Amino acid sequence: MEKGKKEGRYIRLCAQIEDLLVKSPDQTARMSTIAAVLIHKMEYFFWCGFYRVDGQRLIVGPYQGPPACQILEGRGVCLAAVQQNQTIVVPDVHQFPGHIACDSRSLSEIVVPVRNAQGEVIAVLDVDSKEINSFDETDAHYLEKIVALLKD
Repeated sequence: MEKGKKEGRYIRLCAQIEDLLVKSPDQTARMSTIAAVLIHKMEYFFWCGFYRVDGQRLIVGPYQGPPACQILEGRGVCLAAVQQNQTIVVPDVHQFPGHIACDSRSLSEIVVPVRNAQGEVIAVLDVDSKEINSFDETDAHYLEKIVALLKD
């Protein structure tokens, strides 16, 4: 998607998601809403959802797309984002050491940490695409803004 078009769409989505989230104080419902809106509005998103931090592993949370890996342990982009406490953009998942392939059709990925009000990572937003190089700094910027809406 062309950068200007992508940015315009994200601006509209941020406003839409913010309006929807004020209607629910429940974190799981809010994550579900974010995943649903994003998967339906961003045509290059193949899988979109959350993994919740549970000690040294991640457990699947609300998501949209094909069946997901239920538990992630020891490696992968999602765990790397938690450990590094930063967004990770992977242009080609086959080039990421330790990538966990929950679906072989996934070719690129972005993972954004979700932090609570104290700044601790409590989950990640994971988005996959069937295309190589789908995600860029525009996706990172706006997805970070969207997950920031989950802070208590």
